[in-house]
Amino acid sequence: MQNSIQVNHRKLAAGRKSSLMEYFKKHYFLYLMLSPALILTLIFKYGPMYGAIIAFKDFSPIKGILGSEWVGLYNFEKFLSSPNFEVIFMNTLKLSFFGLILSFPVPILLALMLNQVRRAGVKKNIQLFLYAPNFISVVVVVGMLFIFLSPTGPINQLFSWITGEPVMFMSRPEYFRWIYILSDIWTGAGWASIIYVAALANVDPELHNAANLDGANLLQRIRHIDLPTIRPIMAIVFILAAGGIMSIGFEKAYLMQTATNLPTSEIIPTYVYKIGLQSGDYAYSAAVGLFNSIINVILLLTVNFTVKKLNEGEGLY
Repeated sequence: MQNSIQVNHRKLAAGRKSSLMEYFKKHYFLYLMLSPALILTLIFKYGPMYGAIIAFKDFSPIKGILGSEWVGLYNFEKFLSSPNFEVIFMNTLKLSFFGLILSFPVPILLALMLNQVRRAGVKKNIQLFLYAPNFISVVVVVGMLFIFLSPTGPINQLFSWITGEPVMFMSRPEYFRWIYILSDIWTGAGWASIIYVAALANVDPELHNAANLDGANLLQRIRHIDLPTIRPIMAIVFILAAGGIMSIGFEKAYLMQTATNLPTSEIIPTYVYKIGLQSGDYAYSAAVGLFNSIINVILLLTVNFTVKKLNEGEGLY
């Protein structure tokens, strides 16, 4: 009996192996097309992970990664016990959290409004207007912010006319987050709405026609037809955004920094850049960056689990 079971298991394993080989032979061209992206990912994403071990060492460029002394969690303890930890961590968390809460609904609203535009020519012109800011360089965007929000800029001229004195937007810490988030929404919301516009284009027009016959108004049609259609995409986009909540773009925050707005503009990415590249403390900066990545992974797993529970099992994985 036992021998027959073992024979059956071997036959099943052999059958699966042969079917897998047949499938690979049949679709080998697709795997060849995939191979360049896979190789680049392995080289530039997974390969550099080897260097992350310097976070656990007293790294010396002369001794190299393997030759440097192992210090364990010393660099992590140094960061967690530093007087700047709480300020930097909370600045990063607040900027990311408020940015996610304020920016996440905007592409959805834009897509829902675009979906109501029936004239193709008008819709294309509106989309062009909304997508264009995404292609403006971060350096140019920050330069525009400094020009428009400077004491002699057009926005401050309006404030001077109303209040009698200009507002120092770029040097006051309390304005940094609002400027950062609102400018992010302006540059990215239109481009982010593409995925929702594409999903809404697949909605069967007969559903809307039937809802019209039943007397449903515009808001009711959006609530019961459009939103359920894009709900799975909304869940995936939210999970990805929440998973990267600590991964704020370094370039924009660094370019917007001034000597007087550092209490709110100093975040983990800018701190890592200053400690690692400017001060040359590579091991410490690697530990800070690795700590940031661990927080992102924890948030990704937590949000994905929560969304799956609330969204009838639909999550990222």
